[in-house]
Amino acid sequence: MSAHSDLTRNQSLVLDRLEKADAPMSAYAILDQLRDDGLRAPLQVYRALEKLLDMGLAHRLESMNAFVACAHPHCHDSGLIAFAICEKCGQVSEFSDDVVRERLTGWADREGFVVKRTTMEIRGECRVCAAA
Repeated sequence: MSAHSDLTRNQSLVLDRLEKADAPMSAYAILDQLRDDGLRAPLQVYRALEKLLDMGLAHRLESMNAFVACAHPHCHDSGLIAFAICEKCGQVSEFSDDVVRERLTGWADREGFVVKRTTMEIRGECRVCAAA
């Protein structure tokens, strides 16, 4: 049984749209593409996105105010999700790094800081754009 079977209709529609997207999408772009499927109000999209975020099936890119489907749902136990965002073509690559996670965890432990979520965004140029 897949995790998708536990989703509501709206959550499934939103996740499917994110999974098929070539780039991060704003909530309003998602809404525009799902109007024919019966979604009419921004709140419907935001509620679905909130649940998908809580379930680790989607991520919010804070700097872009946009959303992406999770590329590695099994990696969320690491506590660190990182994104490399190409400023030229818009490609977003999701990754997790144990060394960075360990350093951030060490800092948090030393400072007594209780981490709820860690999301890093690295902006620059992807390999293809940097070589062009």
